Amino acid sequence: MTRTPLPQRIYPIVDRAGWVSRLGKAGARFIQLRIKDLSDDALKNEMREALAAASDTGVTLVINDFWEMAIDLGATYVHLGQEDLDTADLEKLRAAGVRIGISTHSLPELGRALELAPDYVALGPIWPTRLKKMAFGPQGTERLTEWRERIGDMSLVAIGGITLARAPECILAGADCVAAVSDFIFSADPEGQISSWIKAVTVAAEASDRQD
Repeated sequence: MTRTPLPQRIYPIVDRAGWVSRLGKAGARFIQLRIKDLSDDALKNEMREALAAASDTGVTLVINDFWEMAIDLGATYVHLGQEDLDTADLEKLRAAGVRIGISTHSLPELGRALELAPDYVALGPIWPTRLKKMAFGPQGTERLTEWRERIGDMSLVAIGGITLARAPECILAGADCVAAVSDFIFSADPEGQISSWIKAVTVAAEASDRQD
């Protein structure tokens, strides 16, 4: 499988549509909307607003979990956890032209994901994270290197406990892209974080290319 480049090497994860516009205007081009506390009409309105903001700012928006609503609203990307794979209709998603990312935390989960040929796989948590209770312990950057070797040309996203200081380590270990929540939406200067992250991972990617 030929790797389809992701829109950007940084991947902020946000919980409200307002962040899409704010971070998009700051230079983010690949953002995931992950909402866990809304339902029905409120959720659909938030997703609709986020997709509009993404269109206005040149952002590729990834919808976490709610794949049917994503199709209905014209989203082009969804992210699915392992539990989502039990019910998601991947054929319907692909028929709608929707790209797919899948979370992985172990070799069996990676094997399952690869059988489905997603556009990227995410590995996590790389470091401990407080935002989400995880059944798996920290993976470490060594596991990123292992995943890189196992998945070939497929795109690899690192997630979990990643900060500005840690992001370059993930790129050097083999990740194509680094995702985070706290380091963006809980920052005193979210817009500044976008610029700093872009610079840091770009330098790391250039160093990685020289090593290759």
